[in-house]
Amino acid sequence: MLEFATLTYGMLASFVVASASRNRREARTDPLILTVFAWVLLSFSGATGAMLLGYAALRAAGAAGAA
Repeated sequence: MLEFATLTYGMLASFVVASASRNRREARTDPLILTVFAWVLLSFSGATGAMLLGYAALRAAGAAGAA
């Protein structure tokens, strides 16, 4: 299941970045849906990173307290 989520995230991220860079190169504005997907991916990445850092901190605090 994790592999599917990772593949889907990677495909969406590369599509958004490729579309945005193509629009910049051709001097066109981005469609609203592309901007929304970019913000969703950015928010998801930030939230996932924060949760993983919190999990690592809790694991480190638990390991330090047990020793």
